Amino acid sequence: MEQDKKKQMPLTIKESGWTVEEYLQLPEDGNQYEIVGGKLELRPSPTTTHQRISQRLERILIDSCEQEYIILDAPVDVILSDNETRQPDILMVHRSRESIVEEHGVVGPPDLVIEILSPNSAKRDRMMKKESYARFAVPEYWIVDPANLSIEQYVWFRSGEPYQLPNVFGAEDTVRSERIPCVSFVVKEGLKIV
Repeated sequence: MEQDKKKQMPLTIKESGWTVEEYLQLPEDGNQYEIVGGKLELRPSPTTTHQRISQRLERILIDSCEQEYIILDAPVDVILSDNETRQPDILMVHRSRESIVEEHGVVGPPDLVIEILSPNSAKRDRMMKKESYARFAVPEYWIVDPANLSIEQYVWFRSGEPYQLPNVFGAEDTVRSERIPCVSFVVKEGLKIV
């Protein structure tokens, strides 16, 4: 009788205090999760437009940067601390640092993280993720805004300080990065849906 009660009890999900160790034991259920300050958060699936732009940008970056960088796209876990994981849309890790790319995820800050705005992700990407990536020393963070055909380029300089915004690339502008010199593409070409 006691066995039957245990089988019928629903799975209990704790609200806070999540660690990477517990996170990595979650069953693969098709959902995307992140740990933010020890809280488990469910991310909705991206739109098809979002996915098509992500594929296009990833293809452009692979064509120009693959010799120097490992380029990955979501879903891939970026483990920033014992209680903070993220799943950026696209990330790049310089091959000199490829030891942080482990089988279960990227353990440490990538060289570049890219988030593509969707209607349901704008606040999270512009505020929470930007603050998180800066706190954990991700050197460069791009926010891709398909609705406005723009890419915001945030750069991290010093521990404890927020990102600086040196560039907002418009539709006709060529995206360049001092830290990632292999990058060079026109925004409207990168965000074109084909």
